[in-house]
Amino acid sequence: MSARQIRTISQAPQHVTLEGRKARLALSHDAVVIHKSGIEFRSPTPFAAWTEMTVELQAPDNAKVHCAGVVIACSGNKHTGYHVSMVFTSMSKQAQARLTTMAYSDLG
Repeated sequence: MSARQIRTISQAPQHVTLEGRKARLALSHDAVVIHKSGIEFRSPTPFAAWTEMTVELQAPDNAKVHCAGVVIACSGNKHTGYHVSMVFTSMSKQAQARLTTMAYSDLG
């Protein structure tokens, strides 16, 4: 699986919002690595494996992609933060196409 970080040319605010049953995170676009089937990100709080979450990704053109997924790995500690890996479990064909474009884009 290959991935690239999203980098933007414009000054428009970019963000990723992750929401689980007990947590909601808003992350900047440069804090997230997007893959065509999931994402990786740093979090100040841990997430248990198999936690279901919804994700809203904002693309550089301000379009939003909504995805549902599950945490497959979380490592780290409270002092250095946690590295979280998540795969998407259900996406529309349009969301999949946009996510693939975001994963392989080479902006900036």
